[in-house]
Amino acid sequence: MSYLYLVRLALPEIVVTVTALAVLAVGLTSSRPTTVCSIIAAFGLAFAAGAVLILPQHAILFQGMLVITPLNALFKIICLALAFFTVIAANSAPPLRNHGEYLAIILLATIGLMLLVGSEELLMIFIALELTGLSLYIMTGFDKGDVRSAEAGLKYFLFGSTASAFTLFGISFIYGMSGVTGLAAIGQELAAGPVQPLFVVGIVMTLVGLAFKIAAAPFHLWAPDAYQGAPVPSAAFIASGSKVASFVVLGKIVLVGFGPVQGSAAWYAMIGGWTPILAALAALSIVVGNFVALAQSNVRRLLAYSAVAHSGYTLLGLVAADRDGFAATLFYTTVYAFTLIGAFGVVALVRRETGGDDLSNFSGLRSRSPLLAGCMAIFMLSLAGIPPLAGFFGKFYLFSVAMRAGEDQGLLWLVALALLGSFISLYYYLIVLKVIFVDETSVAEPGMKIDVLQRISLTVLAVAVLFIGLWPATLLTRIIAALW
Repeated sequence: MSYLYLVRLALPEIVVTVTALAVLAVGLTSSRPTTVCSIIAAFGLAFAAGAVLILPQHAILFQGMLVITPLNALFKIICLALAFFTVIAANSAPPLRNHGEYLAIILLATIGLMLLVGSEELLMIFIALELTGLSLYIMTGFDKGDVRSAEAGLKYFLFGSTASAFTLFGISFIYGMSGVTGLAAIGQELAAGPVQPLFVVGIVMTLVGLAFKIAAAPFHLWAPDAYQGAPVPSAAFIASGSKVASFVVLGKIVLVGFGPVQGSAAWYAMIGGWTPILAALAALSIVVGNFVALAQSNVRRLLAYSAVAHSGYTLLGLVAADRDGFAATLFYTTVYAFTLIGAFGVVALVRRETGGDDLSNFSGLRSRSPLLAGCMAIFMLSLAGIPPLAGFFGKFYLFSVAMRAGEDQGLLWLVALALLGSFISLYYYLIVLKVIFVDETSVAEPGMKIDVLQRISLTVLAVAVLFIGLWPATLLTRIIAALW
């Protein structure tokens, strides 16, 4: 294999790496680092997306450490798009010191996400998880002037380190029992004979580590503090890009690597395997996330517990344990990510103008900025699953796939719980909209100043959520075609 061929296959990651180094250098030398670094980062991400489009359809390097497929290419572009909107959000948020370094860390985290999406080998997956995790820990605690940011960064680091230990320990057990680390080879070893107890321990520990990454209950305790204390762009990227890549890799691990030991989560015939574990995580996440969100008065903390509940919904597709379920999971997590990054973009602007992100800071937003109020309404209603927005079709497709899975509607109990959770979530999403459109501030406040780029980015995200809701096939057919 020639080095030029290797460079060609890894060109998107190389472009983002070079962009991160350029942003870091310019940030240290430029007199206007915020504007210049943001432009370089945005163009670098766009160029990397173009590099993904010229990759070959299929290629495998080093026994699965780097895999090129239409699915991997699609989700690399999605991760790059989420990073692009995060860079824009970083300009609308309250200004941070060392803006160039901050953008460089976002780009390094994006490299980790791309490697995570593009690998089907456990060691490379773990390296990508650590690259992403270390970048996100720094992004969470980046605001030195905010005590909550430092506290959130420390909590995220401690929980993340523990989860990484579980993941690595699980991988070591799996390697020790199978002698391989490629997902396809692990699946073949599991199918060849009876599963040894240490293999089961390795599977469970690996799932525990990944459950932390997707903020599934009871491994979600870091999420509320991280979402509330981190700089708003950091919280947006953790909630969107990190979650998309984590669900992609979780689906590959359970369906390809652990496929022969899936078991059954049907209410009338529970069989040991990874599906009952994911079903239990989904059920607990839906219950805990929705009920605790009811008591929140801070919008970012409310979105954090909402994210826990949405992790539970998204797991339904993986519990279905087939390609249709995986497609539903990927569609829903993508729609959710773009919706949430838009919601955090609105939060960033409100926080910049009012100095806070509690519900009271959103009072009378419709009179101060009709554009922000309208965009936030679209994002909240989509998260609630109201038609004709993208969140509605995402939930409808996800729940219908879960209902069809197996025989005799064995996952009916989990779908019923998810429907109940969606009904409960409608209350706290409408509370946010009630504050925005009904409540009025006691003191008249001037209109909010929003620059053209921020208006365009939020409008694009809101229109995308509406467009995908009306024509979901534009995204879903691409995901399904990439899986088949």
